Amino acid sequence: MTGKQSWFRDRSALVRLGAVVGALALTVAGCGTMMPGGNTASGTDLATQATAGPGPGVTDDAVKVVFVAVDLDAVKKFTGFNTASVGDQEAQLQALEDWVNDNGGIGGRELDAVFRLYDAQADSPAAEEQLCNQITQDDQAFAVVMTGQYQTNARPCYADRQTLVLDASLYAMSTDYLEEYSPYLWTASFPEYTAFVNSYVEVLDEQGFFEGEEGIGVVAADSPVNRDTIENLAVPLLKEHGIEPEVAWVDTTDTGTLFQGLEQGAITFRSKAIERVMFLGGSRMASVFATVAGSQDGFKPRYAISSFDNPSFFVKNPDTIPPDIMDGMVGIGFHPPQDVPDSQFPFPTGEAETACVDIYSAAGITFESRESARVALPYCDAVRLLKMGADSIDGDLNAAAWAQAVDRVGGDFQSASGPGNALGGGGRAAIGGYRVLKYDETVENFVYVGDEVPFDE
Repeated sequence: MTGKQSWFRDRSALVRLGAVVGALALTVAGCGTMMPGGNTASGTDLATQATAGPGPGVTDDAVKVVFVAVDLDAVKKFTGFNTASVGDQEAQLQALEDWVNDNGGIGGRELDAVFRLYDAQADSPAAEEQLCNQITQDDQAFAVVMTGQYQTNARPCYADRQTLVLDASLYAMSTDYLEEYSPYLWTASFPEYTAFVNSYVEVLDEQGFFEGEEGIGVVAADSPVNRDTIENLAVPLLKEHGIEPEVAWVDTTDTGTLFQGLEQGAITFRSKAIERVMFLGGSRMASVFATVAGSQDGFKPRYAISSFDNPSFFVKNPDTIPPDIMDGMVGIGFHPPQDVPDSQFPFPTGEAETACVDIYSAAGITFESRESARVALPYCDAVRLLKMGADSIDGDLNAAAWAQAVDRVGGDFQSASGPGNALGGGGRAAIGGYRVLKYDETVENFVYVGDEVPFDE
């Protein structure tokens, strides 16, 4: 056993790396550690509940919306990792509330925005159930804008309580999953997972990632949504391309099971001479796997990369992830705040991103980079989408009426957080496009290559 391998088994190091794992996920405003969970009401029951009069938190004069924030600067201070500061999230929320109320409110009602700070380092099913109870019972909110909630009991809890969820976490949600909790579950800033997987495999094939004699390893979060997607979509797609993948299932329930699964996956891949690795299921795994794999006598396969894998963390923390690990990385990017530096993609770009930056600027809030706006932009997306739907309703404001309105007008929505648009006509995830993402050794960073491409359905 090498010194580095012993280090990973040392308890004090494991405790520190537990915080590291949280930081990796939270840096992208959340990519889900998905754990077993479910709601008690069927999809039909949820839809029926959603149509009954005004929704919770809705009065003649106001609409209450709770914004869940995570203290990312505290996480950064604890771990010592280099990530851009996200700034004063409560002030950002106040700027959004003021902008909404100065521009007609939410369907003619004042936005009553409530700020809740969540301790993601203590994340657990019990903690998320407690937060859900607070938001749905004490606050009685119409909607919750979530970051930093990773247990899958969170979303079913809000749906059961008829509370609209605008998920601002980079949490993998398939069409089936979104439909299961319809009309309550949406994301204004990220793509639907099935479309992502289809496009991801296609791009890796086009970019020559599958060429060669060595096998392909897939590091996969072992959760209901991810397992279903991989077994019934990703693996069959890979087989169509002549690939028999070696899948390493990783239990991401907690730090201990995460590291055990990642280390075992690295050992297995190395023993089978697998020299190309891709990740499906969450940003926590890629960075930590690359570090763990490096302890296996220098095991350094070529990696695929996507926005789910938090590309910016690879670049900004060379003491944790040596730069040569990034050589040859290729994949797809759909979330510029975590993909590429401003030198490669000027900030702001496009009408939606510029509009959100202007809202904050009017309140005296500026950002040192797009990465520092990685929470502010999804918050802005959620507020803009909430307002668009509510402003298009003639009658009671509830989840069903809001969903029907977004189905009618959502095609006009453009996220500030990424390209394309997949809302309208039943779409529940806003990001509808991507660009090829590569590591460029000459600029020592990730870059976009080629034009924006729609996700494959």
